[in-house]
Amino acid sequence: MKKLKIRTGDTVRIIAGDHKGTEGKVTKVFIEKNKAIVEGANMVSKHEKPSANNPQGGIVKKEAPIHVSNLSLIDPKSSEATRVGLEVRDGKKIRFAKKSNEVI
Repeated sequence: MKKLKIRTGDTVRIIAGDHKGTEGKVTKVFIEKNKAIVEGANMVSKHEKPSANNPQGGIVKKEAPIHVSNLSLIDPKSSEATRVGLEVRDGKKIRFAKKSNEVI
């Protein structure tokens, strides 16, 4: 199974594409497709048929997945975009921000 450096709950900044510069929290990660859904970013309009859950139907705004290569993690210490490093410390794998060496 492939490992991604971005996980659910991380705060990220979009670094490429139409929504470049947008920040948000990752709500879901699709490991097989290398994509993630970011809260409030990459909104698309989708037509939905009337159903029991949505009796009105019509056009609905939804968040679409973004490829993880277009996302950069926000450093918790400096609030800037940073790369993620993986390291074994005290027998445990940890993620850390490369700019500040802060554990994520």
